[in-house]
Amino acid sequence: MIVRFGYVAMSVHLDNASPSKTMTMTSFSKLADREAGLRRLERIAEENLHNTLRLLKHNRYMGIQVYRMTSKIIPLVTHEELQDWDPYPALAKAFAEVGAFVREHNMRVSFHPDHFTVLSTPREEVFRNSVKDLRNHVRMLEAMGLDESALNNIHVGGSYGDKVKSGKRFIEQFRSIEQRITERITLENDDKTFTAAETLSIAEEVGVPMVLDIHHHEVNPGNELLKDLWPRILQTWDRFPWNVKHANTSHKLPPKLHVSSPKSVTDPRGHADLIEIEQLLRFLVDIASVTPAIDVMIEAKSKDEALMKLMDDFRAIEASGGPIRVIDGGSLEVLS
Repeated sequence: MIVRFGYVAMSVHLDNASPSKTMTMTSFSKLADREAGLRRLERIAEENLHNTLRLLKHNRYMGIQVYRMTSKIIPLVTHEELQDWDPYPALAKAFAEVGAFVREHNMRVSFHPDHFTVLSTPREEVFRNSVKDLRNHVRMLEAMGLDESALNNIHVGGSYGDKVKSGKRFIEQFRSIEQRITERITLENDDKTFTAAETLSIAEEVGVPMVLDIHHHEVNPGNELLKDLWPRILQTWDRFPWNVKHANTSHKLPPKLHVSSPKSVTDPRGHADLIEIEQLLRFLVDIASVTPAIDVMIEAKSKDEALMKLMDDFRAIEASGGPIRVIDGGSLEVLS
């Protein structure tokens, strides 16, 4: 099984490379010239895209092919007071440069919209804003020239006092959204509400792939074992329209796994700086015989440093005769 690792948004190794520079609405409102303020927002977004490209080049140098981009590339883009502003024409070239680099080097990039993007909500305004946010994420991917293999990962959402009813509401509201948005969605189990089994059932119902988070499963396990759920999770990826279309080609998209480690005994849901390898290794070995390839997103506070440390740990296991063959700085093979 081939395993590729990625990290989230920021690098601790690159100086002055934040892709999330911003301006608050309070600061924007104080500007005397609104048009000049909009141009300033566009310049900030252009710098964020420039730094995204720097991060991708850093990843290429390190051998890292999987990366989650920040959702905060364009400051205030979905704010209700700026709905007459369209920054995309001014940013077309910068977006295109990012997308061209991704395509040239066969990288896998994605977004994870913020927690306020909730499709299970009973509030019409929240649902409407959630769809607006997802539409903007799709527009960024389209501006990069990336096809439907570039995805947006979300959670089912809150239970609002009745988890069964909330799950059904997610399904109903999901089906009301335009295909351009829904064909780029994956669903992830969360650490408090919807378990892996519950998320999987909803993903199967609406026909989207499921991203398994093994840390979330540890703190919100439900009654099912991951080894029993994994074959069904794999099938959600096999049925993913992109994979159906590319079933007999090298473009088939591997399933994705999220990994993190508990911050502490008193904060088991929080994310630690680094990744504890034992649980991850056990899971990878368990699924290696039935999973040709998988991409793993590291959700650790130390970002790319956590990935590099994890790869060092795998090299140590390989050197001691373990079932690992490290390929490069961001990928390895688990021997089954």
